[in-house]
Formats: sequence, structure tokens, C-alpha cells
Amino acid sequence: MLSLSRWRQTRILLIGASAMGMDSSMDKDIGCETTRKRRHVTVVGAGIVGINCALQAVKSGHVVVVLDREAPGQGCSFGNAGLIARSSFVPLSSPRILAEVPKWLLDPLGPLAIRWTYLPRLIPWLVRFVRAGNLKQVHQTAAALQTLTDPSVELYQQLAKEAGVGSLVRASDYIYVFETKKAFAKAAFDMELREQLGVRVERLHGGEVRDLEPTLADHFKFAYRLLDHGFTVDPEGLVKSLADHFRRLGGDIRRCEVKDAEFGPRDVTALITDDGRLETDVVVLAAGAYSGPLARTFGVTVPLDTERGYHVTLPDPGVMPKRPVMSGERKFLVTPMAMGLRFAGTVEFGGVVAPANYARARALLALGGHMFPGIRTDGYSEWMGLRPTLPDSLPVIGSSPKFDNVIFAFGHQHIGLTAAPKTAQIIAELIDGRAPNVDIRPFRPNRF
Repeated sequence: MLSLSRWRQTRILLIGASAMGMDSSMDKDIGCETTRKRRHVTVVGAGIVGINCALQAVKSGHVVVVLDREAPGQGCSFGNAGLIARSSFVPLSSPRILAEVPKWLLDPLGPLAIRWTYLPRLIPWLVRFVRAGNLKQVHQTAAALQTLTDPSVELYQQLAKEAGVGSLVRASDYIYVFETKKAFAKAAFDMELREQLGVRVERLHGGEVRDLEPTLADHFKFAYRLLDHGFTVDPEGLVKSLADHFRRLGGDIRRCEVKDAEFGPRDVTALITDDGRLETDVVVLAAGAYSGPLARTFGVTVPLDTERGYHVTLPDPGVMPKRPVMSGERKFLVTPMAMGLRFAGTVEFGGVVAPANYARARALLALGGHMFPGIRTDGYSEWMGLRPTLPDSLPVIGSSPKFDNVIFAFGHQHIGLTAAPKTAQIIAELIDGRAPNVDIRPFRPNRF
């Protein structure tokens, strides 16, 4: 653990497994003259976003340490679907999705479940979620999220090459496949929104679907092909490789948990951890699904909740698609990976402490067999992780209205992997006292 004497002059603290930014008030809080100096940066959170942020900060010339109670690459960074999804800017709440929710909740194999004991606590979040689904806000949200997702493939290719693991990131198309024309037509709104924002989409019918992806069952007769995407064949390996690259550049990674803080009139002066006290000049909170309590400590109450996602990975499936494949009806993603074939998806609302319901994961086995005839499931592994989610589908990125030296960066829901490199670039700009080259006002923490 860090000694107090070593870090008495700490200037920047990033608490992170997500992303960050700031609103216009930060320009006066952190002046250009002070931010030209070399900073001591502490990133708490060793997930994909936290490691990206740490890597960008050390590349900008800062002294950087990462603190996390777990090793790099755990949590959602371990078990995600691996898709680098340039087009995943369509918000979770939309008129089409809201119309599907009742049917999904009644389907034991459906993509959405709510633990009914958790429902009273979830109701305020659900009300905000429904309100965010109007057409005007859907378009605004998509445009904002695209600033984080659009450059993702190119940024990951560059980062993986720098880290010496270029083979872990692959440029690829990916496809949404459908069994019925009705479901295919329902997805048209989302695809047209993607096209309006520059994504190339092809529409496939009948034999064209099997010609593109011969491993699919015959009953998948419709598909949208989204070009210019990518995926990683090993999400955990990618995070660990970036963490190793960070260390080679002089960064430090330590196991530690932030417990509390000390305050001045308008700033946070120190953090209290389970291994000592650290003085600091700037705090950035990006602790993923666990950000809510610390956000309240730092002056903002946000409606952060958790989508519990599941996966199963088949080590010897006997069938390996060429690209990521999304089930349009069932809303799960299939990705070919180095360790096998991964089926990932589903959403379960139940908070952060309830035990996993691995029946949700095993449902993916049945759905996978329906998608790929003859698939082998022997020796499969199962997993559950926590996605930090806000009801308007936008992360919280910006400065605290209460403390001048606190910046928030969390709540990236399904796009933490995709959005991490661009978010890290924003963080590096803010650490240096430069205005971000994208508009981060939609992500402001006091928007609720």
C-alpha cells in the first residue's frame, strides 16, 4: 500500500472502472497553469475503463497508481461479450423497447428479469427509465453516446499494438439475426437511427443470412449486418495486457479499497482506505456499479442501479461463427473467443448483493442450441457481473457541484468496454487542464 509520505503531494485521484469528464465549471476550478505540471494520479478501479484511464494519464507524463480491491480485469471486464460496438449508442429506453418489456418479463427465457423483492426499490428508477424513452430524448442520447463509441475500434487497435497484443483485437462486422419478419421489422427504427449517425448497415434475407454465417440454424431468415465494428477474443486478457503495458511505462497497481474521505470547505483533502490515508488535490470517482455511495459522499445523489448480466462460455463448442452474432429476438450476443464460444446477455435487476441466479446463465445454453445446431456444451463455465446503469442510458461524467476538486465518471451500462478508450482520452485532457474535444454536457452529474 502507498505510504503517506510518498503521496503527500498527490494532485489527481481517479476512482475508476468506467469513464470521466467535466462540465464547463471545471475550467475555472483547475487552471491551465497548474495543470501543466506533472500530477500524481491515483486510479481506483482496475477494470477496462480504469486501466485505460491510468494508461492515458501515464502516457501524458503523470505519476499514476491504480488501486482496486481486485486484480486487473475482473468484474464486467472479465465476463463481457467482447464486442467493440461502434453502433451501441441507441439508448436502452425507447418506444419500441418499452412495448416489449411486459412480454419479456413473462418469458423465463426472456432477456429481462426483475427480482420482485427488489421492485419497490427499483420503481423510482423505472419511472425515470420510461420518461427517457421519448423520441426526442432517444435521438439526443444516441448522438451523445456516439461521441464515446465511434472511435473505439481504431483506438483499441492502436492500444493493443502498443501493448504488444494486437491479435487480441479484431476488426469485424457483426450481425443481428431474426427468425421472423415481424421482429426484423420492429428493429428497423434502431437500424435507421444508426444509419442517420453514419453506421453502415446491410439488410439480409433468406439464403443471404446463411451465406454470410453458415453456422446459423436455417430458421434465422433475416439479418442486419453492421459494418466497421470489432471485438476482442479475450476481454480479461486485453485488460491485463493493457495493465502490464501501464506498468512498463512506470505505472503502479496496488490492492486497496477506498472507505471514506476528509474534506475542506470546497474540496476533498484526503481519502481514507483500508490501508491508510492518502492526501489528494483532485478526486475522480469512476467505481462502476459501486459508485453510488461515494458519489453521495462527494455531493451528488444519482439514480445509479445495476444490471446483472450473465454469460456461459463453451470451451469446445464444435461450432464457431466467424463474427459476433446478436439474437434479435432474445437479445443475447454470441462471440468467438480464444477460450471458446461465449453467449452473453440478459438483464436482471436485483441490486449488487443478491446471489447470482445461474438459471439465467443456463437459459443461454438452450438458446445457443436453438441458434447453432449440434453445438456441444460440455464443460461450460458460467458467470454473473454487474453493469452500472442510469435510467437515461448516459454515464455520469463531470465535476461535483459541491466540491471543486471532485470529478465523476461512472454508469456506462453496456458500453464500458467500447467507450473506455475515448473516455480515457477525455480524462487525460481534463488532467492536463484542456477542454475535451467533445461535448460532455449531456453527461453532467447534476442532470437528475
